[in-house]
Amino acid sequence: MITLAAPQEFLLFLAVAMAPLDRFSAQAARYARYRINYPQELYTELLADVEPRHRAWDCATGNGQVADVLARYFTHVDATDSSAAQLAEAAAQPNITYQVAAAEHTPFADASFDLITVGQAVHWFDFNDFNTEVQRVAQPGATIAEWGYQLARINDDLDPLLVHFYAHTMRPYWDENRWHIDDQYARIPFPFAQVRYHTYQVRRRWTAEWFLEYLRTWSSVGRYERQHGTDPVLLIEPAVLDMWGTEEREVTFPVFLRRGTVQK
Repeated sequence: MITLAAPQEFLLFLAVAMAPLDRFSAQAARYARYRINYPQELYTELLADVEPRHRAWDCATGNGQVADVLARYFTHVDATDSSAAQLAEAAAQPNITYQVAAAEHTPFADASFDLITVGQAVHWFDFNDFNTEVQRVAQPGATIAEWGYQLARINDDLDPLLVHFYAHTMRPYWDENRWHIDDQYARIPFPFAQVRYHTYQVRRRWTAEWFLEYLRTWSSVGRYERQHGTDPVLLIEPAVLDMWGTEEREVTFPVFLRRGTVQK
């Protein structure tokens, strides 16, 4: 059973009040199934200088995939998200506590964590308030790591179709926050010491059907459906199926990481 911090009613109220940019609750189950996970090299890199490893906070944990990995290395992991629906998809571990909380306002005590992580989510936050919260809850010398992944690449035939769908068809339905992914968070403040940057490639072999289900996890697709009552992925589905064929194809996601040290 997933451990949830009490009182649940207060935490749910806090999530609604403090984190209005919840774009993934409606497709939480699909998100858990069709979104990518992150390479072991990323975890090796961000853990290299983290000592001790008593307690980690995975912020905007979603379905808990990062928390699940961190639980192998830390005595305890606290994992928060603004979406109770996302947390309902998370895998339980005895040393993980999941709770609904806004990234900028948490119930944690000062100087609690040796590591703070945010995977594919910091662009949704109030940046200054989140950085203030990181300073408050981090141990002196703690590591803060933020990462994301950019538009997938498939091949010369399918890539232009995907780019057009992403940047033109879906453009009116993306929050402006999304474009921070395209420049690898260059415009998001990161006021920490010893900042380092790393890039990775996540490769998956997918069928066309799996890839189309991945597209349906996009927040822009969810917004389009709410506004128009139809699935926009259907606009490109025939072309994708025709060009993809019946075999699996390699899909590559560029992943970027930045990490720093919290000094007090």
